[in-house]
Amino acid sequence: MSAGAAIVAERKLSGRWLTALLLAPSAIWFLVLLILPLVVVIVYSVGVRAPAGGYQAAFTFDNYLNLPARWAAFRNTLTLAPMGTLICLLAGYPLAYFLAVKASAKWRTTLLILVIVPFWTSFLIRTYAWIFILGGRGIPAILESLGIEGVRLINTPFAVMCGIVYAYLPLMVFPIYVSLEKLDKRLLEASEDLGASPWASFRQITLPLSAPGIITGCMLVFILLMGEYLIPQMLGGGKVFFIGNALVDLFLQSLNWPFGSACAMALVVIMFITVTLYLRATSATGGRRDASLI
Repeated sequence: MSAGAAIVAERKLSGRWLTALLLAPSAIWFLVLLILPLVVVIVYSVGVRAPAGGYQAAFTFDNYLNLPARWAAFRNTLTLAPMGTLICLLAGYPLAYFLAVKASAKWRTTLLILVIVPFWTSFLIRTYAWIFILGGRGIPAILESLGIEGVRLINTPFAVMCGIVYAYLPLMVFPIYVSLEKLDKRLLEASEDLGASPWASFRQITLPLSAPGIITGCMLVFILLMGEYLIPQMLGGGKVFFIGNALVDLFLQSLNWPFGSACAMALVVIMFITVTLYLRATSATGGRRDASLI
């Protein structure tokens, strides 16, 4: 081997070692905090409940076969989580569009701060506030004074949905805002000069260019909602169960760790399949954009 080839090989080897060294901390973090806990959950899911509660070593798939026993929790999660994500998108996109495109630079920072303000308060306190708003002394009392009686809002799916939208709306707004802020307004002016209607300009310019923010916001909200516990517990009053509530019950109250692990693995699989299908669908539609602006 010539001297030049040896130097090149040595540089490649040193580069590989440097890359491995830089990746080592994150790889160890990923292994310890994600892979190993997931392996433990998988092992627990094929075990059996010990006589006094907890885990007893075994190899059985009975826990997975018993998943329909928690169908109500799966049904609520798979219904309210996508619905909450959709409502956050429908409410958050116009707000993000206004902040990024329509709002003047003078007021933009102030309006963004107002969107962030709820995060300055404890999530628990904000949820308690919704208990008062939707409880007997809140909106139902106002409606009763107007002659509308018998309205019950707390401990219903509607109450849970209100809490979800209020808590997660900012997580939808900011990714979309970042995408829209980068929008070149000259494209909209050119579209208008070419005779395109405002709806055509939005559909063929604004919406496709903001697609990365939409995808990011939907993924953030949807993934967090799939594991939500506090909002259904407080605003659902034990009547609107999510998978997170079922897991707390199985691990901390029933002490049925194997069945709880099976439910957790089922949730992971559902989330993985749903996110994969969603990303494939959005990438497929994103590749077929109409070039016409009129």
